[in-house]
Amino acid sequence: MVCREDILSVLRTIDDPEMPISIVDLGLIERVEVERGAHVHIDLLPTFVGCHALPMMERDIRGKVSAIPGVAEVTVRFLFSPPWSVDRISEAGRAALKGFGVTVPRRPPEHIPGSSQLVELGTPRPAACPFCQSSHVRLESAFGPTRCRMIYYCEDCRNPFEHLKRV
Repeated sequence: MVCREDILSVLRTIDDPEMPISIVDLGLIERVEVERGAHVHIDLLPTFVGCHALPMMERDIRGKVSAIPGVAEVTVRFLFSPPWSVDRISEAGRAALKGFGVTVPRRPPEHIPGSSQLVELGTPRPAACPFCQSSHVRLESAFGPTRCRMIYYCEDCRNPFEHLKRV
């Protein structure tokens, strides 16, 4: 009989088509359910409405999960409620993205036990350059290669890097 953890293990091997991070660490998986031991239902939260990578993700998920012994059928649904947020990215995912030169906004206070309510106004700013840790960075473009990313430039190591937006 197939269990939820077997499915999650396989889903951890599937990277987002646009970022070097698994769909599990990116926080796209909302629900995994195994019905009668053989029918698998997976709900995903796309990063934004109209994401052109959804058919590719669905194909990869169906292919890999269907290959698990005992799986008879795989249903993949894309949900937009609750909306996906960068706050869903796991700590391992944040570290992986940083290793590839992509920074992620800090978690909001409600995700940090014992913290006070703070509101960040204006253009989101990365904590530091992912390459040299310098805080001497400037916004190069509010629009990156996808809707959820922007481009910063580090004045110290002279590298551009991407920063995920809250969308």
